[in-house]
Amino acid sequence: MHKQRIDLALSKFFISVSFVVFVTYVSALESQQLTPQQLIPQQEILEQFTPRQQTPPQVTLAKVYSAEIDISQYWVSEKYDGVRGIWTGQELLTRSGNVIHAPTWFTEKLPSTPLDGELWAGYQKFDLTSSIIRSKQVNDQTWRNIQYKVFDLYQDPRPFHQRYMVLTHLVTQINQPYIQLVEQNQFLDERTLYQELDRVIANQGEGLMLRHVESGYQAGRNASLLKLKKYQDAEATIIEHIAGKGRYKGILGAVLVQDSSGRQFKIGTGFSLAQRQAPPPIGTKITYKYLGLTKTGLPRFPVYLRVRKSV
Repeated sequence: MHKQRIDLALSKFFISVSFVVFVTYVSALESQQLTPQQLIPQQEILEQFTPRQQTPPQVTLAKVYSAEIDISQYWVSEKYDGVRGIWTGQELLTRSGNVIHAPTWFTEKLPSTPLDGELWAGYQKFDLTSSIIRSKQVNDQTWRNIQYKVFDLYQDPRPFHQRYMVLTHLVTQINQPYIQLVEQNQFLDERTLYQELDRVIANQGEGLMLRHVESGYQAGRNASLLKLKKYQDAEATIIEHIAGKGRYKGILGAVLVQDSSGRQFKIGTGFSLAQRQAPPPIGTKITYKYLGLTKTGLPRFPVYLRVRKSV
C-alpha cells in the first residue's frame, strides 16, 4: 500500500512538471506572436526523428573503363550527375543510408521491387539536386525539378539483360514522367564508344556507364560496372589557402589539398569570383576533376568542381 502511494505521488509529480513545461513553452512562443503553424511544426519535428538506416545500401560501384575489356559484352548508358537513390520497396535511401524525404506523390507509384537509380534535376544542376535531396523539409515545388533515373534492380542476382527487361516493364507500368528508364545501347568498338562519349559531353552530360550484360548485381567496386569520362574526378581535403596574385590579388589564388593517400597538390582553377572571395574553409572536403596522372602520381590539370556534401 505504501509503495502504491509513492508511485501515485510520483506520477502526479511528473504530470504536473510536464504541464508546467508545456504551458511555459506555449507562453514563450505566444509572446513572440507566432502563428499556429510556427507553434507546432509537426512535420519538422517528425523529420528530425526519422531513423537513419543502420547499414548503408550495398550498391554496385564503378571501376574506371579500361581499353582491355571486350566492349561487345557491355551495354552502355549515359552517366547522370545526380544523387544515388536506392528504392528499398518501402523508402528512398541515399548511398550512405540516409532516408530521403520525398513527397508521397513521388514514391507512391514505385513498386515493391527494389530499384537503383539517380535522382537528377538536369544538366549542370548537381548543387540544386543535392540541396533538395538533403532537405528534411518536404517541398512539393522543388521536388517537381527531380527525376528518378532508374538503371537497375537493386541486389537482383539475375544477368543484367534480364534485369533490364523487368525494369523496362516496371517503368512502363509506373507511367510517371518523373520516373524514367535509363536507355541502354551497345557498341562494338572503341571508335563508336568514344563517339557516343563526345555526343554526351557536347550535351553537357558527364560521361558513360558500361554494364556487363551477363553479370548479376554485385555490391562494391567491380568490373561488372565501368565508368568512362573525359575527365576523372576524386576528392581531397583543403589544408591551406594560397593568396592570389595579379588579378586575384587580395583573394584566393589556389588551395593546397591532400587526398586520401596523403598526396598534396594545388588546385587553382575552377573557382568562381565569389568562391575566391569567400573560399571553402580549411578542412572542407572538395571534389575536383583531372586528366590522368603525372609520372609522380599527382593529378594532371586538377580543376575544382564543388564542395563534397555527404547525403
